[in-house]
Amino acid sequence: MTQLSSPGSTHLITGGAGFIGSHLAQRLLARGDKVLIVDDLSTGQHKNLAPIIDHENLEYIEGTVEDDRLVAEVVGRADSVYHLAAAVGVALIAKQPIQTIERNVYPTQLILDRLGERARRGARIPCFIASTSEVYGKNPKPVWSEEDDLVFGATTKPRWSYGVSKAIDEFLALAFYKEQQLPVVVGRFFNVVGPRQTGAYGMVLPRFVEAALKGEKLVVHDDGAQIRCFAHVDDVVGAVVKLVDTPQAHGRVYNIGSDTPVSILELAKRVIERVNPKAEIDFRSYSDAYDESFEDIRRRVPDLTRIAATIGYAPTQDLDAIIDSVADSMR
Repeated sequence: MTQLSSPGSTHLITGGAGFIGSHLAQRLLARGDKVLIVDDLSTGQHKNLAPIIDHENLEYIEGTVEDDRLVAEVVGRADSVYHLAAAVGVALIAKQPIQTIERNVYPTQLILDRLGERARRGARIPCFIASTSEVYGKNPKPVWSEEDDLVFGATTKPRWSYGVSKAIDEFLALAFYKEQQLPVVVGRFFNVVGPRQTGAYGMVLPRFVEAALKGEKLVVHDDGAQIRCFAHVDDVVGAVVKLVDTPQAHGRVYNIGSDTPVSILELAKRVIERVNPKAEIDFRSYSDAYDESFEDIRRRVPDLTRIAATIGYAPTQDLDAIIDSVADSMR
């Protein structure tokens, strides 16, 4: 397969101080490339960059990708762009719906506009747009594939604003591919987990592990029968880099994650078993955790056929190994 990036390339990562972004930066630096990170630390954390902050090939700018002048400058220097900056997490979305919509749509448009300008001058720069399994909404299919319908709830339920705003990002990216031959790839993340992830925005696994380590109760919402699939961040960033580097992948949407389902209650039990057998489970309603308008998705399982066929992707770490790696990092 043709590989696009050459040694010493400069990769722009927006949201590079975030959980996934910091791991992606490490991966690119490890192969000898230069990395330019822009992050406003609204959900990212400076400590996520501790392992690489002094690396000679890293440049970190604390700033926002809502700043059009900054975006023009950094996109102008990049050989590829990984756009990961976004509002993240169910808790944040429920609390700040305006910010969720604005931060997910406007920066994506700014970045794609600048890349479009470069494309019109003959420089077609590969771009990864981070999307989410939330775009499927409440599609009732047991397993979701990339061509499935997006089924959102009512506009009175703020939760759906996240998926809708990311769907607009996808439409924009694919429009730039179609009209301007911009080499974009859209990746829909399904419950990416691993070291450095915080439970502050509702992410379930770090929340469970942190509670178990502290000897506190693991809070399971509703009945815990919700089905999810968890993929280790190392597997995911490897897939992201390979998709960007593979021209045959461009102009398409990919599910990225694991396709091994587990209930949230089973996840809590596995965390207790591996981290602290004395910990207990506390069941709590969604209205107590969020508010009366909150709606959840009962089952979220990706079809990985497309990404497997395109780049040979398959998750390498099982759930027990993932739980252990999260617990080890928190200890």
